[in-house]
Amino acid sequence: MSLLADIAVALIAFLHVYILVLEMFLWERPAGRKAFGLSAEQAKSTRVMAANQGLYNGFLAAGLIWGLCLGSEGMAIKVFFLSCVLVAGVFGALTASRKILFVQAIPAMMAMALVYAAA
Repeated sequence: MSLLADIAVALIAFLHVYILVLEMFLWERPAGRKAFGLSAEQAKSTRVMAANQGLYNGFLAAGLIWGLCLGSEGMAIKVFFLSCVLVAGVFGALTASRKILFVQAIPAMMAMALVYAAA
């Protein structure tokens, strides 16, 4: 069960690295605009805000990777950062797009359940 939990946490971390890349480096390019449903004008006017959001997603990924590197000693760190992802996902679903609930919040909740089950 521990391996499955670590795989789930790693997938959440990878997702947030991917979001970082989209928001910080691809925001104005076709891949970034398509991922977030933006026109070229919208992307240009919001690129600084998106880069800031991308940085925060990078911090979430870094925290999850840190927890993974600590092995079983990193459980509290994994739970903390998964909780952050869960809260951000619920807030995003309520304020921006319901899709965020399924892309971010529910996977974080499932990973957290696996982390607790492995403890």
